Amino acid sequence: MKEILNNLNKLAKDKHIENKKYFDKLKKKQPKNLDYVMQELHDAEFKKTDCLKCANCCKTTGPLFTTADIERISKHLRQKPQQFIEQYLRIDEDKDYVLQNVPCTFLDNENYCMIYDVRPKACREFPHTDRKKFQQISDLTLKNVAMCPAAFNIVEAMKKRLPL
Repeated sequence: MKEILNNLNKLAKDKHIENKKYFDKLKKKQPKNLDYVMQELHDAEFKKTDCLKCANCCKTTGPLFTTADIERISKHLRQKPQQFIEQYLRIDEDKDYVLQNVPCTFLDNENYCMIYDVRPKACREFPHTDRKKFQQISDLTLKNVAMCPAAFNIVEAMKKRLPL
């Protein structure tokens, strides 16, 4: 997996300009069936992708924590929300709550999430490739292809399936 992730970073850099141009065109000329195709590509990729073998998202970035996330997770950990915030979170430059450190505090040695059932919304939805109005998150997707092998594969399949 380490080799795939090392190659992924280089591949994503090599494809960045091509992908950026593709997403710029996508914003201007959105296919009517985009959300349907993205759901199909997402489902097909995650039938063959095991996130537990990778967990690069958890190792390299941290999610944004909403108020609802903080309340749900702190309750699960039997903490007051303020205790949870002080122990695990900080406010970033966008004034959002994020983890104090990466890799994620809640990732164990076998890539399992210790708060999986109550994990943040951002984690539940990652890599966001099955999101409605997918074209609206192209900047996020460009970042995610460098971090997530599944996102990279989905974007490559998308360009073949929906040439612009």
